[in-house]
Amino acid sequence: MTDIADLADLTRGTLIEKLGIEMLEISAERAVGRMPVAGNTQPVGLLHGGATAALAETLGSFAAVAHAGPGRYAVGLELNATHHRAAREGWVTGTATAIHLGRSTATYEIAVADESGRRVCTSRLTCMLLDAPS
Repeated sequence: MTDIADLADLTRGTLIEKLGIEMLEISAERAVGRMPVAGNTQPVGLLHGGATAALAETLGSFAAVAHAGPGRYAVGLELNATHHRAAREGWVTGTATAIHLGRSTATYEIAVADESGRRVCTSRLTCMLLDAPS
């Protein structure tokens, strides 16, 4: 897994950069990151559910790559998201917590909360772990 300090180069030009996602912590068991609401809204000014889902998948995927280890990578198999409340401003922070860490799959619950600590979304992501091509 790449060190957090090296992520700017790795994510340049990707959706992660476009959404303004900042990674704060990455390990196999847990990943934490945040995203601004501004610039990631739907036309009525609410945080877009797709942006929230992208934050959740990003967090779970980075944790899954950390679990997979050197020479392996992770791809998303299934993502679900339940949106509990709207966010209109500030930042949302997501925490991905491992539910299952296997050899071929890893599953995470991702809780996304607003700056007041109120849960905005609960997601679950399952990734398949693969060997990197030679």
